[in-house]
Amino acid sequence: MSVVTVCPYCGTGCQIVIEGSKGQRVSGYSLSPVNHGKLCVKGYSGLTYNFSDDRLRYPLIRSNGEFRRVSWEEALDYASKRLLEIIRKYGADAVAFQSSAKCTNEENYLMQKMARLVGTNNIDHCARSCHSPTVAGLVSTLGAGAATGSIESLGDSKTFFIIGSNTTEQHPIIGAKIIEERDRGKNLIVADPRRTKLADIASIYIQFRPGTDVALLNSMMFVIVNEGLQDSKFIEERTKGFPALSREVEKYDPVLMEAVTGAPSDLVIKAARIIAEERPAAILYAMGITQHIHGTENVQSISNLALLTGNIGKRGSGIFPLRGQNNVQGSSDMGALSEWYPGYVRVEENDVERIEKLWGRKLPRKRGLALSEMFEAAADGKLKAIYLMGENPLVTEASVADVERGLDNLELFIVQDIFMTLTAGKAHVVFPASTSLEKEGTFTNTERRIQKVNKVFDPPGEAKPDWWILKEMGMRICGMRNYSSPEEIFNEIRTVVKNYSGATYQNIYPIGKQWPINENAPEGTEILHATAFPIGRAEFKVIQYRSPAESVDEYFDLIMTTGRNYYHWHSGTMSRRTDILERESPEPYIEINIKDAQRLGIRNGQRVTVKSRHGSMSIKASLTDSIPEGVVFAPFHFEEARVNKLVGNELDPVAKIPEFKVVPVRLIP
Repeated sequence: MSVVTVCPYCGTGCQIVIEGSKGQRVSGYSLSPVNHGKLCVKGYSGLTYNFSDDRLRYPLIRSNGEFRRVSWEEALDYASKRLLEIIRKYGADAVAFQSSAKCTNEENYLMQKMARLVGTNNIDHCARSCHSPTVAGLVSTLGAGAATGSIESLGDSKTFFIIGSNTTEQHPIIGAKIIEERDRGKNLIVADPRRTKLADIASIYIQFRPGTDVALLNSMMFVIVNEGLQDSKFIEERTKGFPALSREVEKYDPVLMEAVTGAPSDLVIKAARIIAEERPAAILYAMGITQHIHGTENVQSISNLALLTGNIGKRGSGIFPLRGQNNVQGSSDMGALSEWYPGYVRVEENDVERIEKLWGRKLPRKRGLALSEMFEAAADGKLKAIYLMGENPLVTEASVADVERGLDNLELFIVQDIFMTLTAGKAHVVFPASTSLEKEGTFTNTERRIQKVNKVFDPPGEAKPDWWILKEMGMRICGMRNYSSPEEIFNEIRTVVKNYSGATYQNIYPIGKQWPINENAPEGTEILHATAFPIGRAEFKVIQYRSPAESVDEYFDLIMTTGRNYYHWHSGTMSRRTDILERESPEPYIEINIKDAQRLGIRNGQRVTVKSRHGSMSIKASLTDSIPEGVVFAPFHFEEARVNKLVGNELDPVAKIPEFKVVPVRLIP
């Protein structure tokens, strides 16, 4: 047996070849334009979670505080009956649906459709906590909230500017591509509070204070405008709003901004000149940019820099938001967001009428609750039921105490997952789902490539594919069609999402195609915005630097920033059930600058208490010189040290994302 499918971890979308009845051999697919046969440790060694003894195998209903095994019919009938009772009693907006970037396009499409047919826009997924600012920011400036080029096109770049991304750990195959290009003599500029592997080999490394991204980017644009390095022809022909931007960035002299950003002005000036002059230049970013209460403005500032230098619409140039989970791009494309219908149709727009005709139903036109708002609404009694698929918010979401209070206050909590996670343990009904290795469908990766996912193994016990469970629930609660296969669902997606209209299961296999795929671009579109923007002229946004939600003081005197490490992913649901990955990174830790540790009397490996204004936790100290003084870093994969207990509930006013990257804390030995 040999099956080509897609890696279930990060948004890079590496294609893998699995051989053997239990996946005894995993290799990279050599024909893939994404990974060219290469894989990281998670691709090679991270799939054994599929055969874990912890897998959910049978439907469960909670009775008298204990789960009991039931039949599928009983579980589906019970869950749908209770959900309908709540809708009839309190209204459709008393229920919410939480979708999953680990699931296929077809499954995310069904879940958001179910929510809308029920009558609510309370549908969201983890993009809210990672890349919702990318969607909001880039749609507002360029007209499309996605990467503007391909991974392969990075081979034509002369300059790479990486900000807020530890690429070699979070997206290792893309990180390896950058290293290869650097070895060929390309310019590499890295801006990050932490000294990463790429920072060590960069032409210029700018270490700056967490949360000062706008000030840094504006100071770079100050240099470009002040020295006349902008692409005036591009600006005149294809953009609007430049005069206002020019006036704003005049306030951000890099010398003056040193006091704000901590970034040496000479390095900022050199970096700005290289980005403007050594073109094409590609800008890559991840959650170091987005996970802020000013995340949308951070993304808009990146767009400003690309437009200012004409680094967009050409091979080797552009903006590359590196997506977190394997199908964050696709889940967003499918409309699993509270303010967007499929294909990024705003819930208030007239184009919703087109979807209403296709679905044969009047649809809600009011923005729903974002993921970051649902748990507070549940705690306040406004939300009575949540149907969650494939996520673990008790580990991954901000203000975990609020999440817990919200879940405990629900009248009905339905969880659909592959493991009994910390979150699933609070459910009233648990549906056992299939992994992506046990079903078919499509994922859309970080470069907009729609890729076919193929079934390799049978699910354990009575576990079912998520699309089947959603279809059965949808038929019961809102009259959804009795879909016979994922392909039938995908063919409906093609009628709703214009960028997918020309894609079929047949023509995207084996290596996928980048949307938009339509009659004008039957082979897909590698480079966006080559001749025109969807909104006509791209728009510069005037962005003023504003401080993060919280600041340090005499007591909370350190800034904690959070993220991932190389061996684990998200809440660790999969990676921590993989022997090799868990062996390499078995326990939580917090990185502390050596000088800070000496000042506080903390030894390497010592357990410390970390307190914020929102909570506290105990964790092992890891001393390093890769973190600047005054900053600490902790990965969020470990449920035994839930880092997000320390994160507050302040939100970006547009994208509704919390402030994960700037959390004032105190360390107590």
